[in-house]
Amino acid sequence: MKNTTLWVALLMMAGSMGMTAMAQQQRSQEFKDKYKLKEAVVLSRHNIRSPLSDSKSTLGRMTPHEWHKWSAGKSELTSRGGALETMMGQYFRKWAVDAGLFPENYVPTADDLNVIANSMQRCIATARYFTSGFMPVGNVMVDHRFTPSKMDPLFNPQITKDSPEFQNEAKKQIAAMGGKNGMAGINEKIKPDYTLMMEVLDVQNSPMAKENDPKLAGLTNYDTEVVLEKWKEPYMKEGSALKELNSASDAFILQYYEEPDTVAAGFGHALTRDQWAQLAHVKDTYQDALFAAPIVATNVSHPLVQYIYDELRSPDRRFTFLVGHDSNITSVTTALGVEEYEVPEAIEKKTPIGCKVVIEKFEGADGNEYADVNLVYQSVDQLRDMQLLDLDNPPMIYPLSLKGLQKNADGLYLLSDLEQRFEDTLAAYEAIP
Repeated sequence: MKNTTLWVALLMMAGSMGMTAMAQQQRSQEFKDKYKLKEAVVLSRHNIRSPLSDSKSTLGRMTPHEWHKWSAGKSELTSRGGALETMMGQYFRKWAVDAGLFPENYVPTADDLNVIANSMQRCIATARYFTSGFMPVGNVMVDHRFTPSKMDPLFNPQITKDSPEFQNEAKKQIAAMGGKNGMAGINEKIKPDYTLMMEVLDVQNSPMAKENDPKLAGLTNYDTEVVLEKWKEPYMKEGSALKELNSASDAFILQYYEEPDTVAAGFGHALTRDQWAQLAHVKDTYQDALFAAPIVATNVSHPLVQYIYDELRSPDRRFTFLVGHDSNITSVTTALGVEEYEVPEAIEKKTPIGCKVVIEKFEGADGNEYADVNLVYQSVDQLRDMQLLDLDNPPMIYPLSLKGLQKNADGLYLLSDLEQRFEDTLAAYEAIP
């Protein structure tokens, strides 16, 4: 049967290992008769970019191997990333038409469509590729505040409150991620990932090792320190394993998506999908350490949480598309109280490249308003094989659950409950000393 809706919700089962997708559930005509889609607000991560560091940096010196020859400059969206984002936009177009949100070949107005990107090349480009697929004749304007590439305060996950009380609570919450050993414990938990990373990099034969570079010691240093400074993103001090190997994890993820030969992508190692996930887990851990402590997330995500909430309450808005970064996805979902999750069919388990948090607003036949929250992303195979997406081959749709809120029998929240969660999150920010 043809899949006639964007949201192919994955059935979930709670277990000791967390939530695991068991099957796909297709929304029926009965569902469509009960709920009419009125609006969607989308917070997207940019698609595939080149690494943030080049081969002349520590990233290049920690391996004797040559990294992939990228089709774009440092930190910019690659050609593959642009093509994949266009495919995602085309899919959203098919969904929007099928759902009755927009007619085919719609030309939007400033009232019903809002597209805004962080003023970084990879974000602006992602938004433009998406909209070219989403509304190819719509002459869609992509708004961005500055000349590329600068961080827009809307998307910049910076600390805006840094009282001693905040500092103490934030560091307590971050340390708790590592258990009794605190920050060292965070590193100890992923020691097998570090071991695999060092082996694949062939660090012992790297320029760094041969020249006895002082930075070599950092690759085995578990004494990680997170620094929280006002008007700056949370960051880690140089010279720790998590800080230094995060850049390699990031580059390996991107190389795996770009390089058709998986053995070449692994510098001659025939890695399994699980081993690729291990390499990616270093970056996931790095992101969590910086942005997933609840009080930190509430602090750094405040502008975006407010903006998303305002868009949800805009009476004429039908579609909002915001393009930022994995740090935005992590901090916003944490601040809103999304339950812990790991997505299937991905090596990045929290914020896959190009992923989108999608909030749908429905008008129910019973007179109430409802909402749904999902993470939409292209699977590893869809990314690597550059698969065309349509209603018969949709992207992965992973339902996100909000702590303390109950879904109805159709898997939806009352919109009033979701709005209250936004209010509570905004109030939590105000309560930070």
